[in-house]
Amino acid sequence: MADLITVEDPDDPRLHDYTGLTDVELRRKREPAEGLFIAEGEKVIRRAKDAGYEMRSMLLSAKWVDVMRDVIDELPAPVYAVSPELAEQVTGYHVHRGALASMQRKPLPTAGELLQTARRVVVMESVNDHTNIGAIFRSAAALGMDAILLSPDCADPLYRRSVKVSMGAVFSVPYARLDTWPKGLDSVREAGFTLLALTPDAKAKTLDEAAPHKMDRVALMLGAEGDGLTTQALVAADEWVRIPMAHGVDSLNVGAAAAVAFYAVATGRPQA
Repeated sequence: MADLITVEDPDDPRLHDYTGLTDVELRRKREPAEGLFIAEGEKVIRRAKDAGYEMRSMLLSAKWVDVMRDVIDELPAPVYAVSPELAEQVTGYHVHRGALASMQRKPLPTAGELLQTARRVVVMESVNDHTNIGAIFRSAAALGMDAILLSPDCADPLYRRSVKVSMGAVFSVPYARLDTWPKGLDSVREAGFTLLALTPDAKAKTLDEAAPHKMDRVALMLGAEGDGLTTQALVAADEWVRIPMAHGVDSLNVGAAAAVAFYAVATGRPQA
């Protein structure tokens, strides 16, 4: 059973994992280096726990202690009960959901390990907006994608904002980082995948024309918001695909485009 500890000092060293959560640059460096990530809100904390992540501690406002009582009773990690005002002092923002947990990261699988069993893969290039990362993971989980591969410069899926936007879907879809880019795409092709680059370019086939749901193994490539896939990535692809647009709209937000494309890739696929 976890210890329930009331903390009244925002400088208490036991709250170190939760300090400065709004300092993006600090947390980007610190969290992977220290092997932790932050889960926010009851549902996300429960999903992280159910996915097998070890809990380092929890930070709760008083009214959330009873809500999380079953989790508290099952875990050996300490639980720090604080006032909403102190939580804001420590984290740097008002913790609306009243519950935070510091979780231990797991070692990432290699891209090769994921490609052995996957058939529908997402490949992201330079997607460094945490909201977009979270939205893409959520759509990938909901629409049956098997795995996600990240270029070396993609944002951290376990950053607090990504986890929150994904509603914990970052725990459901396995992911790995490619060591090199775009050279790392060679290993994807060698594993039997057709590399489809999603682009608004008029020269691309529409998703209906390309019919990715009929292909045996598909890797759908997505680029960053605004810039899209780089020239190098487009050259490395086997085929370009696009979502047909109406009313003069030239493109969709990458999160919305990803959801549409995932549906097209998975339609007609046997469901688990």
